Amino acid sequence: MRNFLKQYYVTILIGIAGIAVWELITRYGNLNPVIFPTLSKVFRVFTQNIEELLLGLVSSLRLLIPAYIGSIILGIGGGLLLGLHHRLRHVLMPYVHLLSPLPPTLFVPYAIAVLPTFESASIFLIFIGTFWHIFLGTLHGVLIIEKQYLDNAKTLGLKGNDLLFKVIIPAASPHILSGAGSALTMSFLILTMAEMFGAKSGMGYFIQYYTDFAQYDYVIAGIIFNSAVILIALLLFEKLKKRLLFWTNLKEDTD
Repeated sequence: MRNFLKQYYVTILIGIAGIAVWELITRYGNLNPVIFPTLSKVFRVFTQNIEELLLGLVSSLRLLIPAYIGSIILGIGGGLLLGLHHRLRHVLMPYVHLLSPLPPTLFVPYAIAVLPTFESASIFLIFIGTFWHIFLGTLHGVLIIEKQYLDNAKTLGLKGNDLLFKVIIPAASPHILSGAGSALTMSFLILTMAEMFGAKSGMGYFIQYYTDFAQYDYVIAGIIFNSAVILIALLLFEKLKKRLLFWTNLKEDTD
């Protein structure tokens, strides 16, 4: 705890200052109290509706987790496939350049029209929005591996799965995980957007539902809850990333 406070005391002070400023301007300023409720009202939402917020989190994760896992499996697999096969990459890269910049929102009409449920449409949109980050990160990671490392590995008799899992994937893993981190952030963005327009539960739905009834203490509570969930997810991912890329951590410690 002491090390944590020493490392983040400035961050904590900024947060406390922000809370104090919000409380002052909402209590004593000329702001609309409906749109800008005091923190005591927002806190009351957490104490009275925490079960609703947690059920919304569970509902959101049912959409996010399968989409994200699918994008990891197919993104890494596809990136490795194109990265290791020059001829296939030459044929397909124009389509990659064509499709990867398209925002997932462009596919909303077809996702709704073709897929049977809102849940399947949302999973598809999250998948589309996260797949390209992981795919391109993996592809880039494979392509920048220096040829001499591959030649040395082959000289040592490594080939097939041994070459793939002992040399190529470890060498490309910093870029793979970087893409996975960007994809995780994007997944929450698309999830919230989707839930605001067609869901019957979820973190984004909670905000949209109470916005329609102008209950902005609930809206702000939902925003804070969403932010906390996203922050925790990203921190856990960074911890996992540092553990997997332990050799880069050692390098940073020695600098």
